[in-house]
Amino acid sequence: MLDTQPVTPTSQRALNVVAIGVVLALLYFGKDVLVPVILALILGLLMAPFVRLLQKLRIGHAYAVLVAVLLLATVAAGLMTVIGSQIVHLAESLPQYERTVQAKLQFLHDVTVAHVQAMRGEAGRVINALSASSAGQAQETAVPAYVPSTPVLSSPWDAVKRVLSSLWSPLETAGIVLVVLVFVLLEYESLRDRFIRVIGGADLRATTVAINDGGERLSRFFVSQFAVNVGVGLLIWLGLAAIGLPNALLWGALTAVLRFVPYVGVWLAALLAGLLAAAVTPGWSLLFMTLALFAVVEVVVSQWVEPQLYGHATGLSPLAVVIAAIFWSWLWGPMGLVLSTPLTLCLVVMGRHVKAFNVLGILLGDAPALTLPQRFYQRALSGDADEIIASARIFLRQRSFARYCDAVLLPALQLAQMDLAQKAIGPQQLLKARTAVVRVIETLGRESSSQPRWRRSTSVLDEDNLGRYLRQQREHSAGRWQGPLAVAPGSIVLCLGSGSSYDDVATEILVRILRHLSIDARHISMKDVEDFAAESHPEATPNAVSMLHIVNAPGPKGRESSEAMAQEMRRRFTDVTLIAVLLPHILEIQEPAEAGPDVDRVAQSFEQAAQLTLEKFMH
Repeated sequence: MLDTQPVTPTSQRALNVVAIGVVLALLYFGKDVLVPVILALILGLLMAPFVRLLQKLRIGHAYAVLVAVLLLATVAAGLMTVIGSQIVHLAESLPQYERTVQAKLQFLHDVTVAHVQAMRGEAGRVINALSASSAGQAQETAVPAYVPSTPVLSSPWDAVKRVLSSLWSPLETAGIVLVVLVFVLLEYESLRDRFIRVIGGADLRATTVAINDGGERLSRFFVSQFAVNVGVGLLIWLGLAAIGLPNALLWGALTAVLRFVPYVGVWLAALLAGLLAAAVTPGWSLLFMTLALFAVVEVVVSQWVEPQLYGHATGLSPLAVVIAAIFWSWLWGPMGLVLSTPLTLCLVVMGRHVKAFNVLGILLGDAPALTLPQRFYQRALSGDADEIIASARIFLRQRSFARYCDAVLLPALQLAQMDLAQKAIGPQQLLKARTAVVRVIETLGRESSSQPRWRRSTSVLDEDNLGRYLRQQREHSAGRWQGPLAVAPGSIVLCLGSGSSYDDVATEILVRILRHLSIDARHISMKDVEDFAAESHPEATPNAVSMLHIVNAPGPKGRESSEAMAQEMRRRFTDVTLIAVLLPHILEIQEPAEAGPDVDRVAQSFEQAAQLTLEKFMH
């Protein structure tokens, strides 16, 4: 038998490093093969919708592929011809701009270097004089002899060979791309099925849905990006031609191509066009109009057209786009820079649907790495209440405070409760988390204690029950019963918790939500009910309570406790509307709950409880 050694974490990390190194080496040394193949695959995603459109016109699959590839080759050849002819024309016309360029360089020298030299004073003049003297002596001692140059005549065949040698590599790459593209389009469905078979595993249905969705998303994005870039190129061409910049067609085509390079491509084209604009005319107006045209077109397209067409984001984080551009350009040069965004987008789509590539979707995608409750909990453990409040205010611009408590605050508290049960939180983290949660609830509930923080009788460290602590802060400012007892009939809403730490926090949150809605809600316990009944309160308004919420933790025990308290509260408050607030747990599937015999309504969220309360007060 073979003696197998267990893989240690150290050896596993070493294997991972070696594997990454091997992959990088293959990518680098195989770029001559990989770049055309990957470019063909991306063009296949771009051309697939056009091939399907041709097939709908009753054109055979092979003929549709041939027509699509020939059309693509014709457009590419025409574009290269136009760009090449424009570059030749620009090179021929550059000498006539020499005098204008010299004048503007002299102007820039006068407004910059000349002022600096004038500010040097006497020391600068002495240094310049010494430099001139040294230069004169050097010219007297060393006068180079004039050697006439002998022109080397080259034959026309040599010129042709130089041109062909410079064009051979791009033509070779283009030929490989077209050949591979033909076979990719011919076997497009077969390649998709093979890919599904490789990564599908047992769940073929889910993999098929994921691959189809990812492929359609990529195709739509590439087609949309291609259309937008061509449109931007046309606008730049027409705009530059209108303001009188020579070779406007060249700059329009260059803008359309460079815009595939994220962030910097369009501004590189603007810089090149601006340099020509500065060289063409004696003034500076053409330069400013050129840069303004690029700025206006890019801002309008990036901030309005693209969001309307395919959303604000490509699915990539901005940092991932920049890092990907650096990485792929380091590996594959300029072509890697052009392919960086499509390649990274493909990796992110794979990361979202293929478990093995999930880490890529997390690192490169723009989706939040943590859910809102997880992020709340993580920030609370760090004691960063300011960031929690800032994030909550963004949430509250579109949704209610009750919805925030249901979707973020309560699940975050449940995460903390699970970690506390497992004793996974240290004392310092617990103190930071409690302090942060108290501050968040007080700030978002718009109900901070009127007493200064340093004069409060208790602190978060002294009080383990956060709900009781928050309630005490209100009692310090509003009295034992959290407000006057002489109120309008039916204006008070009582919120009752079972006494556990979790229930008291949830009850206090509900009180804050209702008070945020200008409802006189008060947090009580069973002991408070008994004490109030045992004491004399002549100033209390009869029938002041119109509604009573019983808040209980999720689970069977919570429901049993809720039913017992509901029975007792129904005996004491016969005419009030009794609502059982049964909050869900993040790890449980929420099922519809039925009201017990002593309960009028059941609410399964803070938002639902608030809505039922508002309905009661609106009638």
